[in-house]
Amino acid sequence: MTEIDAPPSQSKRTPLHAEHVRLGARMVAFAGYEMPVQYAGGIIEEHLWTRAHAGLFDISHMGQAILRADDGKHDTAARALEALVPADIVGLAPGQQRYTQLLNASGGVIDDLMVTRPAEPGTDGTLRLVLNASRKDVDCAHIVSHLLPSVTLAPLTDAALLALQGPKAATVLSALWPGAANLAFMQAGQGTIAGSPCYVSRSGYTGEDGYEISVAAADITKVWQTLLDAPAVRPIGLGARDSLRLEAGLCLYGHELDETISPIEAGLAWSIQKRRRQSADFPGADRITRELNERPARLRVGILPAGKAPARDGTEVRATDGTPIGHITSGGYSPSLKRPVAIGFVHAAHAAPGSAVRLVVRGSELDAEIVRLPFVPHAYRR
Repeated sequence: MTEIDAPPSQSKRTPLHAEHVRLGARMVAFAGYEMPVQYAGGIIEEHLWTRAHAGLFDISHMGQAILRADDGKHDTAARALEALVPADIVGLAPGQQRYTQLLNASGGVIDDLMVTRPAEPGTDGTLRLVLNASRKDVDCAHIVSHLLPSVTLAPLTDAALLALQGPKAATVLSALWPGAANLAFMQAGQGTIAGSPCYVSRSGYTGEDGYEISVAAADITKVWQTLLDAPAVRPIGLGARDSLRLEAGLCLYGHELDETISPIEAGLAWSIQKRRRQSADFPGADRITRELNERPARLRVGILPAGKAPARDGTEVRATDGTPIGHITSGGYSPSLKRPVAIGFVHAAHAAPGSAVRLVVRGSELDAEIVRLPFVPHAYRR
């Protein structure tokens, strides 16, 4: 989770703000919004509940937008977006979602985002985008500045977003909308929950099976409460969202991703499909192709600190001879493993799992080990 960036009095509010306050949430400023960091039970309890049952997250601060081609053709919209991202968008099947990155000219990541090709009648030539809250204004301005007049971007300013995550998420949502059970991981479709039209994708950012649910802001409280009425569901704050994300080994913008870091350095080569690698016609393609072929100088890795002291963002990583080799970008306590874990970047020569390293914590060197990510296995429904 990025640092609190403004007092709550200066922050925007999601449509569920009053519900969070009513439920006793501790509110903090995050990405320009006043958001719940935890409820009465605390972060560890919320984290473990999500791993065992189903957690409900308000993620309405994130950006949603529709990219639309005037000619109603998928290829037109897809190729317009492919000029900005390295993923194969043309090859998306109707109802399929894909993770990718907006890249700058040097191959650095402006933002990471989700792209969906809707399957419903009348949606030909449109793509749905979900953007990070802290970057959505930057993203929209960047995309718009590169579009031809025949392709437009329309932010969904009246839409809210929920994430229902955990092993019981499918059972809960399928009882309200049977179509939820038919979605596989990274598929999406139009549904109805509590009488409200929703756009639902089987995705999320916890490593668990689950869904993200886009709904009109005017209907979000009804959908939120209907989901919370299920005994398996509890509200979960940003604190547990971050610890779940960390255990799952997933990147967070501003930590594992920024405008100097390439997707290859960040371990996201899997998100660049074969056709795009061959065409190499996206921003920063020279750098990314070179890193694919020759390996980048630094790599994102998992790190297990010895002992109980967590190593936080910015902690220096050293080789066993004391040479600085990198730094931690995310670190904290893993409630599932009951120990500290961390993600960071190290020189490629030290990135092999099993490599011994040292972390400089409060002036002392602590032993640690490079490990494979994720720390907790993913439970996506393939």
